[in-house]
Formats: sequence, C-alpha cells, structure tokens
Amino acid sequence: MSAKATKHARELLLKEYRGVLSTHSKSMPGFPFGSVVPYCLDAEGHPLILISRIAQHTHNLQRDPKCSLLVGERGAEDVQAVGRLTLLAEAQPLESAEAIEAAAERYYRYFPESRNYHRAHDFDFWVLKPVRYRYIGGFGAIHWLDHVALANPFAGKAEASMIEHMNSDHAKAIAHYVALGGLPQVVPAQMAGIDSEGMHLRIGQGLYWLPFGQPCNTPTQVREALVFLAHADDWPTSEQAEA
Repeated sequence: MSAKATKHARELLLKEYRGVLSTHSKSMPGFPFGSVVPYCLDAEGHPLILISRIAQHTHNLQRDPKCSLLVGERGAEDVQAVGRLTLLAEAQPLESAEAIEAAAERYYRYFPESRNYHRAHDFDFWVLKPVRYRYIGGFGAIHWLDHVALANPFAGKAEASMIEHMNSDHAKAIAHYVALGGLPQVVPAQMAGIDSEGMHLRIGQGLYWLPFGQPCNTPTQVREALVFLAHADDWPTSEQAEA
C-alpha cells in the first residue's frame, strides 16, 4: 500500500504547480504564515520556488528554514474526498551560478513570465528539501511517507533538447496529446517538461501533467512513448500497461 501511496503522492506533486507555503512568522512569533506559491520540480524531484527577497515568507525562511508545502487536487468539489499532500521540508536558497542557471532554465519553461521579474527585481530560487510527507488519498487513506521524490534522468540538456524538438517540429502530436488527455484546447499547447513518468504541457497560464503508460528511463524510451501516443486512440494507464 505504501508503494502505491508513494506513487500517487508523487503524481500529485507533478500534476499540480502551486501550493500553500507555510513558514514560521517572524513578525508574529509562534504563528504559522501561509502564502500561495507556484513551483515546479527540480532535477531531484524537489519543489523549486522563485520568491522575492522582500516577501514576508522569504524573511521567515531566512530566520527559520523549516516549512511545509500543502498541495491539493485542483477543481475538487469535495476537497476531503480527493488527494492532498503536505510536504514538510527545509528551504535552501540556491547560491552557485551553475545551480541558479539550471533552475532558471527549467523554471522559465514552466512559468515564462517569471523571466522578466526575476531579472528586473530581487527574486531568488529556493528548493524545498523534503523531510517527510503526509499524503491523504481520500477518506481513510492516510499515510506518512519518507521517500517520494524521484530524480529526473533527463534534467538538463537532454530534457531541453527533447522539448525544443517537440515544440518546433511536432505541434500536431502535442495537439493530439491535448485532445487525448481531455485538456483545454483554448490555445496551442507547448511542452514544458519531461520526466521518467510523464510530460508537462503548458496551455496558456495553466500546466498539465500527462503520465506515460509505463516509466521511461532513456531518451529512446521517451521517443517511443511519444510516437505511440501520437497515434493512440485512448490515453494509456499504468494499469493497462501492467496488464
């Protein structure tokens, strides 16, 4: 059961791209301070955030890096009947030029508008290093989990190359993924990320994660999965793949 809960918890982090960051209030000691933040996952599968140096939550983290990120399924009519995840973490600012460059390259694909205010204002990248996870998959499905994050084998040049190729040469295939996944078709989609378990598509301001039928651990396996999906009539599930 814990293996399935771990997979569902990780998928929830991938499907969503915003959560409530709770920090220890500096101005009101003893009180938690909640704020909404967008995020994407870094190469290690940890939430990556870009926050202003003058923001209250940044001041709080500089004093005490212990925090939590609450993520819940979007659009739920009954929030207690769907998945939600509380990630207990220690926040660390990225300091090396190499780490910042890698973070920016990935984060900008997910949130293109961040490129402007990151350069024009005092914003910094922070990564939330997991300590423990509390996952609730619905009524009675409650789990403490220690290991949820999964490193992305493609993070860096491999991922960027695959995404650039798909966006430049395979818009028709991406449109098919959108239709197959039942995603909004208001504007053309762009691929934003690829991991071993699926892909992220950006449609307007929204981000959507679509899972592969089975894990892909090499660029060749990703290519085969993308070609298969471009001609599929239904989106495969992991259960179908295992059958």
